[in-house]
Amino acid sequence: MSNALAAEKSPYLLQHADNPVHWQPWGEAAFAQARAEQKPIFLSIGYSTCHWCHVMAHESFEDPATAAILNEGFISIKVDREERPDVDKVYMTYVQAMTGHGGWPLSAWLTPDLKPFYGGTYFPPDDRHGRMGFPALLRAIMRGWRDERDKLVAEGERAIATLREHCEAKTSAPAVDDLAVAGGTAFERGFQHFYEAFDPAHGGFGSAPKFPRASNLDFLFRCAAVQGVASETGAEAVRLATATLRRMAAGGIHDHVGGGYHRYSVDEAWFVPHFEKMLYDQAQITVNCLEARQATGDERYAWMARDILDYVRRDLTSPAGGFYTAEDADSPLPESAGSAKAHGTGDKGGHAEQAEGAFYVWSAAELRDVLGAEAEFFLAHFGVQEGGNVEAAQDPHHEFTGKNILAQRRSLGETAKQFGLDPEEANDRLLATLDRLREVRARRPRPLLDDKVVTAGNGLMISALARAAVVLGEPAHAAAAGRAAAFLRRELFDEARGVLFRSWRVTRGAAEGFAEDYAYLIQGLLDLYEATFDLGWLQWAERLQVTMDERFWDEARGGYFNSAAGDPSIVLRLKEDYDGAEPAPSSVAAMNLLRLAAMLNHDALAQRGRRAVEAFHAQWSGTPQALPAMLCALALALEPSRQVVLVGDPAREDFQALGAVLHERLGPRRSVLAITGESDRVWWTQRAPWVADMKAIDGKSTAYLCEHFTCQAPVTQPEELRRLL
Repeated sequence: MSNALAAEKSPYLLQHADNPVHWQPWGEAAFAQARAEQKPIFLSIGYSTCHWCHVMAHESFEDPATAAILNEGFISIKVDREERPDVDKVYMTYVQAMTGHGGWPLSAWLTPDLKPFYGGTYFPPDDRHGRMGFPALLRAIMRGWRDERDKLVAEGERAIATLREHCEAKTSAPAVDDLAVAGGTAFERGFQHFYEAFDPAHGGFGSAPKFPRASNLDFLFRCAAVQGVASETGAEAVRLATATLRRMAAGGIHDHVGGGYHRYSVDEAWFVPHFEKMLYDQAQITVNCLEARQATGDERYAWMARDILDYVRRDLTSPAGGFYTAEDADSPLPESAGSAKAHGTGDKGGHAEQAEGAFYVWSAAELRDVLGAEAEFFLAHFGVQEGGNVEAAQDPHHEFTGKNILAQRRSLGETAKQFGLDPEEANDRLLATLDRLREVRARRPRPLLDDKVVTAGNGLMISALARAAVVLGEPAHAAAAGRAAAFLRRELFDEARGVLFRSWRVTRGAAEGFAEDYAYLIQGLLDLYEATFDLGWLQWAERLQVTMDERFWDEARGGYFNSAAGDPSIVLRLKEDYDGAEPAPSSVAAMNLLRLAAMLNHDALAQRGRRAVEAFHAQWSGTPQALPAMLCALALALEPSRQVVLVGDPAREDFQALGAVLHERLGPRRSVLAITGESDRVWWTQRAPWVADMKAIDGKSTAYLCEHFTCQAPVTQPEELRRLL
């Protein structure tokens, strides 16, 4: 018999709908039951493609004996962190403060008024290595609640009070006296951190596990743009960033057959990945590759970007144009897949036996059988071994025994030389073998697809596509970004109230958007405007910024809260102050405000953008490596605002030639505006009169290069514009 999660839309919650645990979704019904029965709440937070969430579910939540303990002593609540990042942030902050680490599944025990008094992440089903097993822990908490409830309630009150004081203190610093001096120091210290943490052997920063934290590379490319790509610091920043991208692209974290990148590598060499694929990673790594292309002129990085976008278009794009959230790390083993769904979305694929990476790994025999005469070439290039290429130390659960993870072990030139091929012939042979493997792999049971459309992740992907359109000169990417933006406006935006919603699956979810949804989508719309010059996207971005300021801005201390005021189930409003797998909302919002100010000559927006940066002064000055995206906003706040205004018809070749020049090289950030007709001119006259009198010269598409709204003489030829940049 299904529990209360059966009525939910989230694939993660639906995975637990048939558990014997009496799960309830986050909401007043569950809270009221906890108050009425005076039971503690067991809160379990995860997401549908989380490997260890699946492990704990199979070990504990599907176990009738464990479920009986939970049902007797607790009100059990399941939360999809991708649907409710505000809930996740509160209790993750608590668990990190209590234990020194975090992760998913997140497990927290709360009083009936939602105050946490104990927590952790994954708990094993039995006592291991001196650690209490999950059933024993549940019984201990039940005894504590029965015998010493007052102490646990007091602990919940103390925990929330301490967290509130700590969070307020971090954004209570006085205004920065000299932002340029403080910012310059932070930039230098941030660069020095990444320079010293860089792994010269494998790329990336630090040791295992390694995450493709895109904000790190964003910051390095911004260092290069500020200092100049040819400067000593700029060249070194580009070297660190591009070496990391090349190592990632060669490693097992890259899906060589299907494109795109897995979540992270468990080793320092990017070889053994945690196999889930997240939309937000694809979007941000694409932007990294595009900036690498601009910084170096090397077409390899354009290929890397297209590789990701091909994957997203094929496997993560809904028929309506929105982008799905993720694909799972686990998938059914082919030999047990008879009862599995071909591309399931609501559960773990029937009762087929699951294994992490099963969809992606190969035996040498399989590869020989599929590739025939081409096998030796392929096996040599990707380091395939007859007994498997994953060492036992890297495979503690023996999931890859006899299997190979594809990772490029030598350059294509070296492989070509070994087999007596010229580079072009070797490249053609490699692409043909990968195409063949993609066909064969498509017949395997796929990982679960989380087919939620989340506003925030779609905003990041819209940015990536819009920027790909202009950097690569491929308008189809802008068309895909426009379809996604139109989908969000149609399905996830309340026109009357001006409010975004968080997610869509079949229909719109109940949760309204959070700060990250607004920040990432506004960024995407600004990028989409600069790729298409469709004024509607800029107008919507400006409207969303007004709503974001109304709902999330902290008037007292600056910066943006993650969640809006007024939700009684959020016991602590927090601000994200770490640019992690996704950048902090305030980091992106600060950049958006400064970009809008540069477009519209709007001093109030510029002041708010600077204040958003200053609100996190204690963090970016103390540990600048924690906020690399905010450092990028800081750089923009310290630079004079720069604009390029194009006048003409975007469909004309001379207009497109001028626009292409603006995206050839990595350089200072410039807002790109266009007057494409009389309707544009009327709007700009009302909103930004400084561009209203700009005209096309002699009937030719014309560019005006400006700095702080003062413009040089217009030019009509690409080479003239190139000399001015």
